[in-house]
Amino acid sequence: MPICDAHHHFWDFRSQSIPYQRYLLHELAADVNSGHNVRSTVFLEARSMYRAEGPEEMRPVGEVEFVQGLAAASASGLYGPCRAAAAIVGHANLNLGERVAPVLEALQAASPSRFRGIRHGVTWDPHPGVQSRETERKLADKNFRAGARVVARMGLSLDTFLYFPQLPEVADLARAIPELTIILNHIGGLIRVGLMPTGTTRCCPPGGAASRRWQHAPMSP
Repeated sequence: MPICDAHHHFWDFRSQSIPYQRYLLHELAADVNSGHNVRSTVFLEARSMYRAEGPEEMRPVGEVEFVQGLAAASASGLYGPCRAAAAIVGHANLNLGERVAPVLEALQAASPSRFRGIRHGVTWDPHPGVQSRETERKLADKNFRAGARVVARMGLSLDTFLYFPQLPEVADLARAIPELTIILNHIGGLIRVGLMPTGTTRCCPPGGAASRRWQHAPMSP
């Protein structure tokens, strides 16, 4: 059965990922050619190879330029039959609101045939032991939603990563912008640190108000 690996990263000189400081085509090829029939992959942004200069909001374009080059090398067939980064998901700061449009256009220009959308993680939790990358209820923020509407208008997708107590906020966003394709990363962000209980069934109880909100959110098959 042919497989598409729908979420992986590339990086180099990544000190925070010791001992995995380097993951490029040779490392990916060793993984995908190890027994399974992986025919293609999707690259997800990893804050890698940003431009060192230029406007802050445009610096993530460097990552898509970097991955576009790796994808072209993979398409040569020298690394095996798998086509790495057949689709590319970059990053743009949706807090820019309508002003995110030129960033998205630059990302598309960097990879005209492979760029599919962006990821903007919104992890937040009040406990100091949990890493927060955004402020509370970011998905409800007026500027963020304005930026998300630009993503939808351009026919792109939005990947996001958050923690499971924030899942109802994704349902609210889906109802507010039903034309937006939302891809939820990492199984809804289960965490077991800080104030979170250690048992999975206690962390994620079935039913309840949050589950009912998901049932009424627009979904694609």
